Amino acid sequence: MKIIFWISLFLVFYTYLGYGIVLFIMIKIKRLFKGRPVLPGYHHLPTLTIIVAAYNEEDFIEQKIQNTLSLEYPAGKMQYIFVTDGSSDTTPAIVAKYPQIKLLHSSERKGKIAAMHRTMKEVTTEVVVFTDANTFLNKKALLNISRHYADPRVGAVSGEKRVQIDATADATAGEGMYWKYESKLKTWDSEMYSVVGAAGELFSIKTALYKPVPPNAIIDDFMISMLIAKAGYRIIYEPDAYASENTSENVKEELKRKIRIAAGGLQSIIWLKDLLLPFKFPLLSFQYISHRVLRWTITPFLMVLVFVLNWFLALNAIPFLYSIILAAQVSFYSMALLGWYFESRQVKVKLLFIPFYFCMMNWAVMAGIVRYLKGNQSVLWEKAGRKKG
Repeated sequence: MKIIFWISLFLVFYTYLGYGIVLFIMIKIKRLFKGRPVLPGYHHLPTLTIIVAAYNEEDFIEQKIQNTLSLEYPAGKMQYIFVTDGSSDTTPAIVAKYPQIKLLHSSERKGKIAAMHRTMKEVTTEVVVFTDANTFLNKKALLNISRHYADPRVGAVSGEKRVQIDATADATAGEGMYWKYESKLKTWDSEMYSVVGAAGELFSIKTALYKPVPPNAIIDDFMISMLIAKAGYRIIYEPDAYASENTSENVKEELKRKIRIAAGGLQSIIWLKDLLLPFKFPLLSFQYISHRVLRWTITPFLMVLVFVLNWFLALNAIPFLYSIILAAQVSFYSMALLGWYFESRQVKVKLLFIPFYFCMMNWAVMAGIVRYLKGNQSVLWEKAGRKKG
C-alpha cells in the first residue's frame, strides 16, 4: 500500500509540476552546449491563407473580420477564407459584405472538421493559418508565425492563447492562470524539441503536410498538428503570435468545454498509440506522455487514490509524514470546495480560483473519459459561451 501511495503521489506531482522542473533542467543543459535559440528574421516569408471557421458568430464576426484584415503581412502573399457551414444567423451575410474574403457557406452542418476538409481544397498557398472566430490576433501574429517556416524541419507553428481576465472575473479566471502556466511549458517544449499539439485558437501548418483526420475527430486541431509531428516535423511555439479571448461565460460553460476536450484527448491517445512507444521519436514520445497522456488518462484517478490511501496510512502508519501530507490535501480540497460554494453564490474570492479550477479540470477529465467510452460525445462542436468584452 505504501509503495502504491508513493508511486501515485509521484506521478501526480510529476504530471503537474515535476515535468516542468525536468524540462527546465533539460533546457538549461541544452543551452550550455548550443546556446539560446536565435529567432529567424522576416525574410522570404511564405504565401499564406488564413482560415476562419465560424458557426453562428454574429456577435463577434464583424470584429473578427476587422481584426483579420488589419494583420500585417506582405502585400500579395495573403488570402482570406471564412467558412460558415450550418450557420443559421447573419454570420454568412456579414462575411459576404467583404469582397477580399472568400466565403464558403453550406446550409448543412456536418461539423468543423468536415468544413475544414472542404476549405483546404481551396488553399493554394504554402502555409495555412487556422484561427477561431471569437479570438483576436495581435498585428504581427502572422509575421511571427511564418518566419519559422524558413527551417525545413518545421511543419507547424502554434500561437499562444491568452485569456482576458478583468476586475469582475469569477472562478473562470482560473482558465487564464492555467494558460499562463501552459504557455511557459509550451515555450520550453518547443525549445527542447517540439510542442505536443496545437490549440485551435491560433495555429498554422505547411499546406503540403495537411492530412485529413477522420470525420469523427473530436479535437481536430490537436490531431492535425500531431500527425505532422508524427511524420517527423517539429511543432514550434510562438508566444509573440497570440490569440486573445474572454473567459468562459461561467463555470458551467467552461466545464462543458473541458469535458469535450478530455473526451477528445482520450480519442487522440488511442489514435496516436504509436507515440506511446519511444522507439521512433524518443524525445517527442517523452514530451507527449509527460505533457498530455498522463493528464488525459490516469492522473485524475490517481489523485483520488492518493487521497484515499493517505487517510488509511495516516491512521495506521507510524511516520508523521503521512499526516502532514493528508493535512495538505485536506486543506487544498477544502479550498476547492469553498471556491465551488462561493462561485455558486457568485461571491468572488480570487484566492480560491486556482484550487477550484484545478479540481474542476480533473473532474472534467474523468467525466470526458466516461463520456467517450459510452460513445456519447458528438463530433459537432457545442461552443461554450464567452463573456462579452
